Amino acid sequence: MTFPPDVLPLASISAMRPVFMIVMGAFLLLTTWRMTRGTSGWAPRVLMAGALLLAFGYSVVMPLYQAGVLIPLSQIGVTSADAASAVGWHVVKTISMNVGWLTFGLGLALHAGIFETEKSTAPVEAPSSSPIHGPAA
Repeated sequence: MTFPPDVLPLASISAMRPVFMIVMGAFLLLTTWRMTRGTSGWAPRVLMAGALLLAFGYSVVMPLYQAGVLIPLSQIGVTSADAASAVGWHVVKTISMNVGWLTFGLGLALHAGIFETEKSTAPVEAPSSSPIHGPAA
């Protein structure tokens, strides 16, 4: 079966990449919402904040770069694009992706209880002198 030449670019990897990013951002947000649905406190708030930033970055900003709507910083001198706009969108992309991953990871760690400490039942002893250094004079 052969396809007409105008349909073939639609099945290319570069044409599917923005769609994949949109689906990935939506799936990340949906999965995070399902995971934090019955919890309360700071862990689900931080986790959802990170997921929202990542969903915005993956579903809105990155597909616009892939589609050529937003000009990357490396193309400022090549095209007649507005440099301030390109730098602004680069800052938005950087903040949404980097801060998104940072807060998402912190939220996952809080949700998993990695930073929680348990009270020890062992008695607290005064520090003794080291056998290497001998007793303090």
